[in-house]
Amino acid sequence: MDREYLERIIEELLLEVKKTYQPPEIPGGVCDPREPCAGCGYCVVHKKEAVKNIISNGAERISATLGVTEQGEIDTNIAKLIDHTLLKPEATPKDIEKLCLEAIQYQFASVCVNPCYVKLASEILKGRKVKVCTVIGFPLGANRTETKVFETEKAIDDGAQEVDMVMNIGMLKGGYYEYVEQDIRAVVNVAHKRDVLVKVILETALLTDEEKVKACLLAKRANADFVKTSTGFSKGGATAGDVALMRRVVGTAMGVKASGGIRSYEEALQMIKSGADRIGASASVKIVTGAKPETSTIY
Repeated sequence: MDREYLERIIEELLLEVKKTYQPPEIPGGVCDPREPCAGCGYCVVHKKEAVKNIISNGAERISATLGVTEQGEIDTNIAKLIDHTLLKPEATPKDIEKLCLEAIQYQFASVCVNPCYVKLASEILKGRKVKVCTVIGFPLGANRTETKVFETEKAIDDGAQEVDMVMNIGMLKGGYYEYVEQDIRAVVNVAHKRDVLVKVILETALLTDEEKVKACLLAKRANADFVKTSTGFSKGGATAGDVALMRRVVGTAMGVKASGGIRSYEEALQMIKSGADRIGASASVKIVTGAKPETSTIY
């Protein structure tokens, strides 16, 4: 990639985003799941209507974690757009079973699990409409390319239909752009041969704006299907500014997923207005039943 051309594109994109992006004003500030509810009236965790509004404004998917209760009635229109996610290291086979059974019962779009559980999830979901998604090089992205390729091949053999791979963050920050592009391309080539979709996780909290632009361009050049903001396991998650920047870089050729740290309706709506095709809300799937969650996770 020509460095002079890249730097010129970066400068133009950053100027454009800074002119058009206005951060949302959130009553009471950004929600922290560890703190008591501030009563802002917009939180997707405590306000079921907020999720409906997010979807009506264009969100294709909402990520949520294990733990649907029987309180309230499920909204199947919302449920069909949810990625039912469980990536905690302490997740057991029994937890994954429960995740899949909930996905079947409530007609969720997919389950997202760690690679070791793809086969189990695929067996449980065989013949169902619920897809199986997994993560590659997660959560650091620092695996060798050969390892990511092998992990992808095995995941697809086990039944994965979507893979979310973490970009090699250190190599990007070090300026090894060809390495990063080839790392992504190697996974994409394996996945696309089997009609499996690839999302590239950038971990935007660790990148400068210039590096976010570079990462998007490299993912686009490598023919990935989506760029995604965060793993949810780092020091920060998605921001509307990041989503707007990513959308301007990839245009309509790729999808953009905002994931990690999205706590309120206004934040989610701002993500969508900024160009997100999918929203990864950190709230539990209890949002679809209107039940108050006992715990929250970042992812």
